[in-house]
Amino acid sequence: MIIMLSRLSRSAPRRSIASVVNVAKRQFVQPSGADRASVVELPSEYQDETHLSPRADMLGFKASIPKREDILSMKPRPIYLDMQATTPVDPRVLDAMLPYLSDQFGNPHSRTHAYGWESEQAVEDARKHIADLIGADQKDIIFTSGATESNNAAIKGVARFHKEKKRHVITTQTEHKCVLDSCRKLGEEGFDVTYLPVQKDGTIDLAQLEDAIRPDTSVVSIMTVNNEIGVIQPIKEIGALLRKHRGIYFHTDAAQAVGKIPLDVNEMNLDLMSISGHKLYGPKGIGALYVRRRPRVRLEPLLSGGGQERGLRSGTLAPALVVGLGEAARVAKREMTVRNALLIDMMRTAQDHARITELANRLITGINAHVEHVVRNGDVNGYPGCINLSFAYVEGESLLMALKDIALSSGSACTSASLEPSYVLRALGAAEDMAHSSLRFGIGRFTTEAEIDFVVQHIIRTVQKLRDMSPLWEMVQEGIDLRTINWSQH
Repeated sequence: MIIMLSRLSRSAPRRSIASVVNVAKRQFVQPSGADRASVVELPSEYQDETHLSPRADMLGFKASIPKREDILSMKPRPIYLDMQATTPVDPRVLDAMLPYLSDQFGNPHSRTHAYGWESEQAVEDARKHIADLIGADQKDIIFTSGATESNNAAIKGVARFHKEKKRHVITTQTEHKCVLDSCRKLGEEGFDVTYLPVQKDGTIDLAQLEDAIRPDTSVVSIMTVNNEIGVIQPIKEIGALLRKHRGIYFHTDAAQAVGKIPLDVNEMNLDLMSISGHKLYGPKGIGALYVRRRPRVRLEPLLSGGGQERGLRSGTLAPALVVGLGEAARVAKREMTVRNALLIDMMRTAQDHARITELANRLITGINAHVEHVVRNGDVNGYPGCINLSFAYVEGESLLMALKDIALSSGSACTSASLEPSYVLRALGAAEDMAHSSLRFGIGRFTTEAEIDFVVQHIIRTVQKLRDMSPLWEMVQEGIDLRTINWSQH
């Protein structure tokens, strides 16, 4: 809860953010693991004079614990395992953002005074952090409102710019909904769209991709890490293949990949890349689009206006959100970098990826040890923080409702209101009943071993209970092959 004080004072000495919001930080992590943010040790250089921490008197804001009402005040919140839907804001990201939500409120496009200059500098610093994370040039980064806008801008922008000579687009059947809908919209405008199928592990067949390329193909869009099954597409190999064909631009939706696996736009021959802030332990409402300048990628802007962001995305930037995304990128790069164990004042040496892999193995091993007929969907060598499991002979909706102590999902948050089975799992060839009984486990930076152990035990008990009530499970236990039954006669 934010309370306005009656008087402002700008003369008070600057103090660490820990002294201002150390209590409020607790509301950004789950009560079941309230202290896990404390494992994030701040490096010594994070406290130097070049890093501005907000003061207690900045516009008179002070933080206090919000009061929970109704049912939330009566019991703890569920364990959060839905990291593909969104991630919590890293405390270091919040620390970097707060000054730009208070007295550093300048418009970054105002060039005539200090308020604008300091906001502009913060935006450019954030731009560089993002570029460094993906091996790009700072000037190639365009800020957007999120990955949905970035995907729309990239696919529609390139296709429409080259529509006089090229009217063919290639994507896959397992892309995020915003990519599929962008391609559908282009189809309504007269473009030809090829939707590549995927193999059983979720990856594309490179030979099929090459066969689909035509002289009038303008853009190919293939996501890096799938948001439902965690499969990692062979982006580097795809980029090398497309480079053989002059005039084809390669775009990837990397919202689930940036900051989680190493990416280099030059090594992967990428022309456009979409990034989302809230999938990276940053704030919601901010994203970025990498647009290569050399050789230059031409696209038609979605928005008209003041010509900000190289004329590709007009509109006033929100410095606080931009700084948050930049800091999230800076932190992610540090987390992915192996540090010398002797440098004890640096960030902790345990990498995000290594730790998440360990937790994922703990989850899968624990469930498989006590529950049979469990199928892992997608490539087993995919991103470990996204585990998609199907539980045979269990009704999916009942399973999800019975697991109310765990916040997880059965697929993409953007299609969670639909009762239809996941189109991603159906594209893999999964049977409808198995697609209906799937759960997606999203493991992240602040997930603890204790939470994983609790989830494992809860899954074991719940699946067993639901199967005990299932006549299908009883038939399977009696040795009846359900595939031999002609259900239309019953």
